[in-house]
Amino acid sequence: MMEEATDIENRQATRLYIALTRTYKKILAMDLRNIDSYGLNPTEFGVLEFLFNKGTHPLQQIGSHILITSGTITYVIDKLEKKGMIVRKPCEKDRRIIYAEITETGKQKMFEILPGHYQAIAQALSGLTSEEKEQAITLLKKISFSIEEGSLNQISLS
Repeated sequence: MMEEATDIENRQATRLYIALTRTYKKILAMDLRNIDSYGLNPTEFGVLEFLFNKGTHPLQQIGSHILITSGTITYVIDKLEKKGMIVRKPCEKDRRIIYAEITETGKQKMFEILPGHYQAIAQALSGLTSEEKEQAITLLKKISFSIEEGSLNQISLS
């Protein structure tokens, strides 16, 4: 009897995983098409959005906030700098630290992009009511937290 309940829970968890994965892939594909239509790749967009919303930051911190490596951040910053969307600014107190700052050109691009970007995301999630979206956020955070807790306890798959 106990084995049967575990089997049902495992199948249910697998169905949920598949549903989450399919939904994520569909939203991501829509988002990537939208970002691409503005002549940016997702990493460039992520850096611009971060600087637009959070202001000037050291290059090392940007990578950790948008989950890219330091080598990648240098490449992306180079590309955005060539497009005139950001500038590098050395720290006056510590020459080892370089800041990235969004330019007026970059800000104008984000003013152009963000309303449509946010609208596309809202459209993709329009099948849920406002209350259901809040419930989904709560449940997804609960899943994320339980995964973090489980990884601390080294879940065994045997």
